[in-house]
Amino acid sequence: MRRERLRDLLLDLGLWGLLCTPVLLRLDPNDGGSWGQVAVGIAVLGAAVACCRVQPLVSLALAVALSLATSPELFTPAYALSLVAFGYLAGRRQRHTRAALALFAAVAALGFALVPLSDGNVSQGFTVVLVLALAIVAPWLTGRYVRQYARLVRAGWELAARMEREQAAVADRERLRERSRIAGDMHDSLGHDLALIALRAAALEVDPGLGGRQQAAAGELRVAAANATGRLRDIIGVLRTDEDADGERDAPTTPVGETVEEVVERARASGLSVELTVRGPAGETPPMVDRAVHRLVVESLTNAAKHAPGAPVRVAVERTAVDGTAVERTAVEGTAATVSAATVTVAVSNGPGEHRPAPPASGGTGLVGLDERVRLAGGRLTHGARADGGFAVRAVLPLERGASPVPPAAPTSVRERDRARREVRRGLAQAIWIPLALVAALGLVMLAFGLWTQSRSFLDRDDYVELRVGDPLSADAERLPPHPLDGPPADVPPEPPGMDACLYYRATMTASVPVYRLCLVDGHLADKAVVG
Repeated sequence: MRRERLRDLLLDLGLWGLLCTPVLLRLDPNDGGSWGQVAVGIAVLGAAVACCRVQPLVSLALAVALSLATSPELFTPAYALSLVAFGYLAGRRQRHTRAALALFAAVAALGFALVPLSDGNVSQGFTVVLVLALAIVAPWLTGRYVRQYARLVRAGWELAARMEREQAAVADRERLRERSRIAGDMHDSLGHDLALIALRAAALEVDPGLGGRQQAAAGELRVAAANATGRLRDIIGVLRTDEDADGERDAPTTPVGETVEEVVERARASGLSVELTVRGPAGETPPMVDRAVHRLVVESLTNAAKHAPGAPVRVAVERTAVDGTAVERTAVEGTAATVSAATVTVAVSNGPGEHRPAPPASGGTGLVGLDERVRLAGGRLTHGARADGGFAVRAVLPLERGASPVPPAAPTSVRERDRARREVRRGLAQAIWIPLALVAALGLVMLAFGLWTQSRSFLDRDDYVELRVGDPLSADAERLPPHPLDGPPADVPPEPPGMDACLYYRATMTASVPVYRLCLVDGHLADKAVVG
């Protein structure tokens, strides 16, 4: 909060300094103004900048008052930039438009009301309206557009955030369901082993070849196995999802301990074209990793049959030893990945199907659950569309026992939102800085042109002193600059009577006054003076 206030203060000070620059350059005594006008203008502009964030229309009204006080036609070089700036800020910061329209109408009416003060020149009123339209209303409309665009962008981000929260909730539910499935797999595997232990202990309990103590110990083992099975059922029941809370978990449709080869053979038997590639040394696979590999292959084959019917499917399983290194091209990203630990890499990819793939009925939650299964086994899952229109899923899982779960990655929607925000900010920055750079370049060109023009109307003091009344002289004389001023500056004494023409030249390069006045009669210098 303090940084934002400091930033706003610095921006306001910068705006104040920028708006005061033309006042200092155009209202000083050298340009026909006074230091009193400069002081009043700087003070009023400071008040306008101070209240611009709260009452932007008041700031615009102060700028209009300063401009009208300087020129009844509203346009004046000293306050033209202030009119444009406060007009834009009024459109950008003012919520309602009714007060702004009323202010515009009042300014237009005031322009015509001031006509009697300028010898009844009605064109002055139309000049005020023209300046109002170009210097105030047009920037105000630009500010309104920027405000509406910002509101639209903000509403879009809010909608995206709400959809992201809903998607995150769905993903969380799917992760819980996947954990419930993992718990069910634990129950099926451990329950089966405990049942076998209890059965063998019961056989030993009634074996006549054993003594009483051995039979009693076998009975205790049978009871302990039965109790462990009950406790396991209770714990797994806590991990069940709400869908499974009202009844027993559905019976598994696949055999316990089914291998990837058996899964592929079952898919081929159902009519799916599947190519299986298994590389690497054989070895023991941790139970969590084994079930994750099984689940990935089953889920991927199911999705391929559902969303890309008729497309060939390729299943690749590669194991690496502890001291081995395997290099494999990533199915999704198309880049080479180097694996230097004991891992198993599973990649399932399919080409485009006979029909355009339909969106998953589950909204993609199957992949969310699959990602959770792989993550809990210590691996990473990647998936995405291929260049040929197909789809690829790839997982890399560690083969060591007790591997720690991998921290969850940021959701794709979060990454896309951050990328979109960066693009929007970059576009807005370009929309702001590019016009400013063009305006600055145009200003530099105009400044250079003005200096060049002034140099061509500058009369050196020594040349002025050498001029004598009565000397033959004309506007194109070699001793004179090539371009005299267009006319006399403001507030100079009237020209002497009886002169054919008077030429005005700059006496300095830094100010518009004083100037040299050379009056001609019949092609001769009749009068010369320093005026202004």
